[in-house]
Amino acid sequence: MPDSEISTGRRGVLGAALVGAAGVAAGVVGGYVTAPNGGPHVRVDGRARFRDKVVLITGATSGIGAAAAKMFAAEGAKVAFCGRRTDRGAEVERAIRDAGGDARYIRADVRVEDDVRKFVDAAAEAYGGLDVCFNNAGVTIERPAYEFSTAEWEDVINTNLRGNFFALKYQVPHLIRRGGGVVVVTSSTVAIATGPKRAAYAATKRGLIGFVQAAAQDLADKNIRVNALLPGTTNTELIRRVAGMMNIPDAAWEAAIAQWGKSNVSVAHRVAQPEEIAAAAVMMASSEFTYMNAAQIIVDGGMTAHA
Repeated sequence: MPDSEISTGRRGVLGAALVGAAGVAAGVVGGYVTAPNGGPHVRVDGRARFRDKVVLITGATSGIGAAAAKMFAAEGAKVAFCGRRTDRGAEVERAIRDAGGDARYIRADVRVEDDVRKFVDAAAEAYGGLDVCFNNAGVTIERPAYEFSTAEWEDVINTNLRGNFFALKYQVPHLIRRGGGVVVVTSSTVAIATGPKRAAYAATKRGLIGFVQAAAQDLADKNIRVNALLPGTTNTELIRRVAGMMNIPDAAWEAAIAQWGKSNVSVAHRVAQPEEIAAAAVMMASSEFTYMNAAQIIVDGGMTAHA
């Protein structure tokens, strides 16, 4: 499941499995084992593919969104991004600026239409327009379908589906004025194959596939491409919070998620690092893929290849 601004709910299926994995890790070295980062270091290639381009990202104060903000900036983009957590937003903005990039954090809650409108318009005004939009914000709550409260169900729907509608609604006029652009929407491999306690999340992520396919057709004659990115399980704060493991030592978490990846990701035998998913978003948004439209790009280490 991809990253998001927040996640709530009781420990789900993933959490239960990780608790067992954490137990395996205990007592190795001082009670815990320091796990490797689980994947290759992802580097930008220096081509500056987004020089003079303006990139807008929702849900970029941590995880995939934050990694994407840094990667787009390293490729030369001017990056405007939002999220609810101002301290995290300031940290990401500072990191990009310290590395020589150009970024601006603007607080916005994608569930609130006026927040989204103001964020998009402020970003376009600050940088003179929009070229690329990475609509990444999302949340999950894990519990049996019949146990969701109405408020919980609506929170997931309003963030993941309604928030994407708001984002696209206010981005499109700016993209049209620019002569076209690219929109990448974060869905999930849960849209393809899901499990228990993910009814709300699966409904929204599968719904986003239909949203992207229809929007791509609506916008094709305006030179705007719209595609869906479907990440597999990624080592982010979202899955750590869902697993109920925010308060354990980092080393124990890394050991647990590494063990879970070996057992559950059938080809790669590990979960993704946020930078690996961000790299896919950068690829999809680049001018090298002009014939990619209404597509579903799966980046899951082969997880869904195993029935």
